[in-house]
Amino acid sequence: MRRWLVLMVLLTGLISESEAQSRKELEDERRKTLEEIAYMDNLLKTTSREKSESLDELKIIGRKLNLRESVLKGLQDEIALLTERIGLNNLAVEMMESDLVLLKKDYENAVMSSYRSSKGNREIGYVLSASDFNQGYKRLKYLQQVTKYRRAQSEIIMELKSEIEVSRKKMEDDLVRMSELKAREEQQKYLLQSEQNNQQKVVKSLSNKEKQLQRELEEKRRVARRIESELSKLMAEEKRKAGTADMTPEMKLISDNFQENKGRLPWPVERGVITSHFGVHNHPVLKYVKENNNDIEITSSGPEAVRAVFKGTVARIFSIPGANMSIIVRHGRYYTVYSNLVNVQVKQGDNVDTKQLLGTVFSDTSKGNTSILKFMITEETVNLDPELWISKKN
Repeated sequence: MRRWLVLMVLLTGLISESEAQSRKELEDERRKTLEEIAYMDNLLKTTSREKSESLDELKIIGRKLNLRESVLKGLQDEIALLTERIGLNNLAVEMMESDLVLLKKDYENAVMSSYRSSKGNREIGYVLSASDFNQGYKRLKYLQQVTKYRRAQSEIIMELKSEIEVSRKKMEDDLVRMSELKAREEQQKYLLQSEQNNQQKVVKSLSNKEKQLQRELEEKRRVARRIESELSKLMAEEKRKAGTADMTPEMKLISDNFQENKGRLPWPVERGVITSHFGVHNHPVLKYVKENNNDIEITSSGPEAVRAVFKGTVARIFSIPGANMSIIVRHGRYYTVYSNLVNVQVKQGDNVDTKQLLGTVFSDTSKGNTSILKFMITEETVNLDPELWISKKN
């Protein structure tokens, strides 16, 4: 008879807490993702002013597609959570309504039984007609228990009716929310299809510029080789200076702290979109061509301040013809490299703190003031994936 009470406890545990938390997390993630998509829309507006498609534009569109798919999946996950919750509430209502019928029947029988037992013999008379005091006391206790039972049954019936109303209201609210989410889902599907069409259009346009893309790829490789060369020289110099000696206690502490902050380092720029990832990837346009990136590229709009991701020492500053300035900061056995900078604000040998200004990313007016920072992390001579070290939130 009390199975509905057990079910209420179950529903409270499954729905009210964990499900509400999951929905809140999904909503927060969706909001942040849509903000990033809006930022990329502004980036695309600046690049589209040049009236000619570029590889940077294609990369931004690709990243935007990934985020749009993430938003769509988040909506689908929330719809699934609501569907489960509606099903559980519906089950609860069915069970409680079934129990309510039984409770009403029991209450009716109890009232009728009480009426028949007291008919023609009032309760006080029933007690006073006892043969002795003990029997009279027992009859009194019996009447009190009957009254208490009927009152309890009445309270349970009222409580159960209230719970049924609450559950029905939740289902109504969830159905409204479900309708809203499905409308958003359709909107996101439409936007995703539109962006996929735009991506195909840009790919088709860029496919006719194979020679230009090959030159851009070779230029990118040239810059990467120069940075690798400077790092190799720096490593050799550090070894000559240190000889066989270990790192100083201070440098070892910085190195250990840097490692402990893996996944929590701040971004080297305040705002931006990662448009080129670390490692081996297929070229977005050129067939049968693979890129092997030792860094990541973060694209922003307009002049963007560059900051150190961790405290350390400026180990080297050098220029690359056609690619502006690069800065290498040492953090014990780790090194961070910031390339394509102008207006450098530090000099070699300076100690820098976390988020200290290093310079500004070069803003290319020929590409709608797009700014692209090349960012690299190494552990001595081993290249690391920067995306595993910087925080997920920009």
